[in-house]
Amino acid sequence: MSKKIITVSVISELTTDQRVIRICTALHEMGFDVRVIAREFSDSLPLDQYIFKAKRIRCFFRKGFMQFAEFNVRLFLTLLFTRTTYFLANDLDTLIPNYIIAKLRNKEIFYDTHEYYTGVPELEDSPFKKKFWKFFEDRIFPRLKTVYTVNESVRNLYQKEYGNQIFVIRNVPALQLVKPRVLPKNWNNKIILLMQGAGINRNRGGLELLQSMKYLPAEYHLVFIGAGNLWNVIVEKRKEWQLENRVEMIGKVSPTELRQYTPLAHLGFSLDGFEDLNFLYNLPNKVFDYIHAGVPVVATAIPEVKTILEKYQCGVCLHNLNPEEIASQVLRIMNDQSYFHSMRTNALNAAKDLNWENEKQKLISIYQPFL
Repeated sequence: MSKKIITVSVISELTTDQRVIRICTALHEMGFDVRVIAREFSDSLPLDQYIFKAKRIRCFFRKGFMQFAEFNVRLFLTLLFTRTTYFLANDLDTLIPNYIIAKLRNKEIFYDTHEYYTGVPELEDSPFKKKFWKFFEDRIFPRLKTVYTVNESVRNLYQKEYGNQIFVIRNVPALQLVKPRVLPKNWNNKIILLMQGAGINRNRGGLELLQSMKYLPAEYHLVFIGAGNLWNVIVEKRKEWQLENRVEMIGKVSPTELRQYTPLAHLGFSLDGFEDLNFLYNLPNKVFDYIHAGVPVVATAIPEVKTILEKYQCGVCLHNLNPEEIASQVLRIMNDQSYFHSMRTNALNAAKDLNWENEKQKLISIYQPFL
């Protein structure tokens, strides 16, 4: 019997989208023939060697509404002539062509919504774009039979709005032994503060964290690893505030390389703002990455993150993004070594619960009937 084919669409950089990689790997292990279609730019990282099939659509536009329009048109034409059994759309910016093609071809469609999409700050600043995406979401979402998302808060928002049954698959890493990379020479005898992630964007605390370095002693060294629409602003402010020797900017790296950097940090930061619905109900991947690396977390007290940090006692919550308050909390933790080491131990213990081996069982129960 030939395998059931799932065609997966994602507009993000596949090489750094650990959620998509984990889910596609699990589906392949279940026995599906998984084929991913992602987006490619001139500076995209090379595709890794996955156990599933993956290709990318080369796009010209990188900003504004045209980047989504171009990708969706190209994706529609690709899906129209793709041999498949099922479609899996990741987020609202791939859902429209997937839904239309699935209906035209009478195929089953699955939907993985990684966030409360119409609550992102980029849409708040653009009423036209928000109305556009909301128009299609309102018409498609209630008709979807199989939907899952990243946490309870996002699920509750969508269930209240549309009434669908929605499952939760959290963005937790797999349990694995990782050998840290050799400590960079300029990190020797430093206290390493780390903010990582491909979404270092506006309203996610990057600038406030950078500014907090003004209130910390010289032995503190801040490292950003990743990308985002705030990246170049942080680079400029780092120079303006004369922090170039104390703040390091490392661009996009593969998940494997990132896992080698993370354990070198003393504290990991996740500083989503409270103003935007999408960030308020977010549960960032980086929180779990820090936990698995035994790195205590300093995070804003958004509901999902606060629940985890309080349950496992593996980090501290901030109730505002005042740079002096960030610095004060950092000093409080690092000046109490007993407290710091207890949080490191608690983080490693929390990873025994918060891991993909456990979470994957929920994914399997969703897809097993379709296999």
